[in-house]
Amino acid sequence: FVNGSGVSLPHGATVADAVRAFSAAEADEVAAGTRAATDSRGLPVSPGAALAGGAVLRIVSARALRAADDPE
Repeated sequence: FVNGSGVSLPHGATVADAVRAFSAAEADEVAAGTRAATDSRGLPVSPGAALAGGAVLRIVSARALRAADDPE
C-alpha cells in the first residue's frame, strides 16, 4: 500500500518501484528529495530498500521529515 492505495508489484520490488506504481509524479519528487517515503510507523525508508509483502508506505514532505529529526 502507498498512501492507502493498493499496488501490485513483483517479488524483489523496491520502495521506489512501489511509489512509481502509485504515482510517477510522487516518484519523481522522492527521487529529487522533496518528498520521502516512510513505513507504517512513520520511520523513513530508503527508495532502494526491498519491500516485503503487505508493506505500508506513506509519502511525506522531506522537509517536514527533516524538521522532525532536527532537535532544537
